[in-house]
Amino acid sequence: MKEKILLAWSGGKDSALNLEAIKNDGGYEIVSLLTTVTEGYERVSMHGVRKVLLEQQARSAGLPLDIVYITQKATNEQYETRMKAVLEKHKKNDVTSVAFGDLFLEDLKKYREENLAKVGMKALFPLWRTDTTELSRYFVDSGFKAVVTCVDSELLDGSFSGRDYDESFLADLPEGVDPCGENGEFHSFVYDGPVFKRAVEIVKGEIVKRDDRFFFSDLLPKDN
Repeated sequence: MKEKILLAWSGGKDSALNLEAIKNDGGYEIVSLLTTVTEGYERVSMHGVRKVLLEQQARSAGLPLDIVYITQKATNEQYETRMKAVLEKHKKNDVTSVAFGDLFLEDLKKYREENLAKVGMKALFPLWRTDTTELSRYFVDSGFKAVVTCVDSELLDGSFSGRDYDESFLADLPEGVDPCGENGEFHSFVYDGPVFKRAVEIVKGEIVKRDDRFFFSDLLPKDN
C-alpha cells in the first residue's frame, strides 16, 4: 500500500523535479499539490505567478491543488497557523508526509521538519544534496521548459527576469549564482515537461520592479 503524501508546489522547476522524483519512486500516492497564494494579489507567494496558471499546471499534472491563502504582509505565525489547519485536515485522511523540493538549505529543512512534527507528519526531500549544476542541466535536457518569473536584484541582475530557463540562461549566470536559484537569486514557472500531460500556454507580460529590489515578470494565460 502506497504512503499518502502531499507535495509542496510553487510552480517552479524544483517543484516539477520533485514531482518527477516522487512519481519515479513509485512508493507514494500524491493526494494533492500544496501551495501558498497571497490574498489580494492572487499570485503564488514570492514567485508572483497568477493563480489561474497554477491551476492549469495542476490540471495538466492530473493532481488536485490545495491552496493556503496568506495576507500580503504575513508573519511566520500566520503562515504556520493556516498551513497547520490544512495539514491536520489531510492527516485525518491518512496523509503522513509532505515532499519538498529543497536542495541544500539546512535551516529551511529543519524548519519544515519541526513544523510537520507538530502535527505528527514527516518531511520528505527527494532532491536533497543533489548537485545543482547537474540538476539544472538535467532539467533542460529532459524537456522541461520554464520562465524566470522573479529575480532578486541584490543577488542577480534584474535583466534575467522574464528569460527562458535554458542553456543560454545557465551559460550567462555570473559566477557564484546557484544555477537552481537555491539561495533565492531567482524563481521560475514551469509550463511544460515530463510531468505534464500538455503544455500550459502562456504569454509573457510586463516586468515590474517591486520593493526597489525584486523584478517580477508577469505571465498570462494565452487564452486571455
